[in-house]
Amino acid sequence: MTQQSLEPRTTADDAGEGTRIPAGRSWLDRYFHISKRGSSVAREVRGGVTTFMAMAYILLLNPLILSGKDAAGDTLGQKALITATAFAAAFTTLLMGFFGKVPLALAAGLSVSGVLSSQVAPQMTWPQAMGMCVMYGVVIMLLVVTGLREMIMNAIPLALKHAITMGIGLFVALIGLVKAGFVHQGKATPLSLGATGELAGWPVLLFAVTLLAIFMLQARGIPGAILIGIVGGTALAVVLNALDVIDAKQWASGAPELHGSAVSMPDFSIFGDVEFGGWSQVGAMTVGMIVFTLVLAGFFDAMATIIGVGTEAKLADDKGRMPGLSKALFIDGAGGAIGGVSGASGQTVFVESATGVGEGARTGLSSVITGLFFAACLFFTPLTAIVPGEVAAAALVVIGAMMMMNARHVDWADRATAIPVFLTVVIMPFTYSITAGVAAGVISYVAIKVAQSRAREIGAFMWGLTVIFIVYFALNPIESWMGVH
Repeated sequence: MTQQSLEPRTTADDAGEGTRIPAGRSWLDRYFHISKRGSSVAREVRGGVTTFMAMAYILLLNPLILSGKDAAGDTLGQKALITATAFAAAFTTLLMGFFGKVPLALAAGLSVSGVLSSQVAPQMTWPQAMGMCVMYGVVIMLLVVTGLREMIMNAIPLALKHAITMGIGLFVALIGLVKAGFVHQGKATPLSLGATGELAGWPVLLFAVTLLAIFMLQARGIPGAILIGIVGGTALAVVLNALDVIDAKQWASGAPELHGSAVSMPDFSIFGDVEFGGWSQVGAMTVGMIVFTLVLAGFFDAMATIIGVGTEAKLADDKGRMPGLSKALFIDGAGGAIGGVSGASGQTVFVESATGVGEGARTGLSSVITGLFFAACLFFTPLTAIVPGEVAAAALVVIGAMMMMNARHVDWADRATAIPVFLTVVIMPFTYSITAGVAAGVISYVAIKVAQSRAREIGAFMWGLTVIFIVYFALNPIESWMGVH
């Protein structure tokens, strides 16, 4: 072998002219540009496994959130929900790996699932709700293709973007507290501690212990703190249940015990159970606002997460441009439709992808590994079903706390910023409506700018949103005035 053959060479499949790549690369290296991005197969595998471990809690939380009844009084089976959650996460993450070629993993967005469970399903059937999910995914894909997604992102003030994330965080945390039985609808007050003003029963105590354990692990900087906390809480629940310390009737989601084999075939009974139309009972305006709410819920975090993780992986430049960005945004939008068809709610990029990047992942190969792990989980739903709802609910509160950390980016000394942010954040959980929180923030932002004679700072998109949200809040009086009711 000559000396020349040992020299690195440049190949045509790499973007960037003059990039020096080692000779004799495998097809895997060439396809995912592993050497070009300064990584290795071992790093990508390690990063993919780490990302999965950090995200695996979604297999427990998403079925918990979507466990409520729809307007017809029907519920989705737990095993079917676990299957749907695992399948949608596997499919979309594999898409991101093979076609987006970036180290980003997707799974059911808790904010989207929260909207479906608390705002959409109570007004229609679950198949119709999943149809709404497909619609919002199509809308986001169209926004990406036309370039409007980035324009809209730039039009909304940064403070309101942080406020929406914070509000969704409080909203998700409240769902977790209610699911755990820590917070109840009170008799003398709108909400109370427990059902009677005090905490009662072992399950809620286990929730509190799990919650504190996760926070302590995070404070120590332990990777996979959420998953470790859930596994530990589940193990404790299984022991207490086996010793008959806890009455089986106290568990909201059933006793934590394995029934039959740990391995089973996936339950695809809700796959494709989607309906379009039949929304006459809620009205066109309500349908439009629901789709708009779902778009908002799945819209804002994705681009920031994609750019943030891409920057951490040293794939993005100082202007936020990174290879495969348009593909990544499109796949993220497609995740809404894929999740709706699967019955798992909209899929979105998870910030936990950063844990894999921290282990050295730089390419889509890590996402492929993460996706394959989610696919393997399709056959282990009995193990996942052991986790008590009260234990899984602790992770919702933790995630809410993490989303609230955006408060550090808000200038609380500026009333024009602080008031809209405050209204957005508090109204979401207080009304159990993301739409109401966003509406209050947008309207108050525009009103304060006008009061300060700073109307020129308000863009056309914000003016348009303000009109839409004023109609949203005044819909009942408007309909009464027009004789609709």
